[in-house]
Amino acid sequence: MRNDPVVVIGLGRFGTALALELTRRGTEVLAIDSRPKVVQALSGQITQIAIADSTDSEALTQLGVPDFYRAVVAIGNDLEASILTTSLLVDMAVEDIWAKAVSRQHGQILTRIGAHHVVLPEHDMGERVAHLVSGRMLDYMQVDEGFALAKTRPPKEYVGVRLGSSGLRKKFGVTVVAVKSPGEEFTYATAETELSYGDVILVSGRTENVERFAELP
Repeated sequence: MRNDPVVVIGLGRFGTALALELTRRGTEVLAIDSRPKVVQALSGQITQIAIADSTDSEALTQLGVPDFYRAVVAIGNDLEASILTTSLLVDMAVEDIWAKAVSRQHGQILTRIGAHHVVLPEHDMGERVAHLVSGRMLDYMQVDEGFALAKTRPPKEYVGVRLGSSGLRKKFGVTVVAVKSPGEEFTYATAETELSYGDVILVSGRTENVERFAELP
């Protein structure tokens, strides 16, 4: 499945970046957009690229889209085209459909008509940056609803303390997953790991617990 061909429909900034990265990683990509200038600009950079109206079932069939296991609808601004294209992919029984949404309402519609995964790139990036701007986190990722992973520094009171005797999980409900000392690579944290000044740690847990822990001085 990892190397199965992927069809990417819509070559705005998100779709273009996705198609190019998949191609770079060795995945065969069929990219589709209705704008000749966009297709021409990307010609030769993606495995296969075509000009087509993705709301036209016959056009998608001629391009072999129903034969793809995985498809990404990266259309953002044209909500009607996004919804119609996703609906056609569902009718074609494409087994793994990813769709970009520009709002939660748009995402709900895409889910209801059969998209298996809905992504909100602008919302997700805004949420991530908000966590970085407003606190001490070095990086942040919402892994699932209510569960997060953060990169931060160890609080002062836990420097020089072994994780096994720190009581972090009991007190804050978080787990230190990995530790990176200056000049070294990340390594898995164990009960014997002792945190030091200058370390960077990866912490996982419920979102509110991770946020609370990352605010410790």
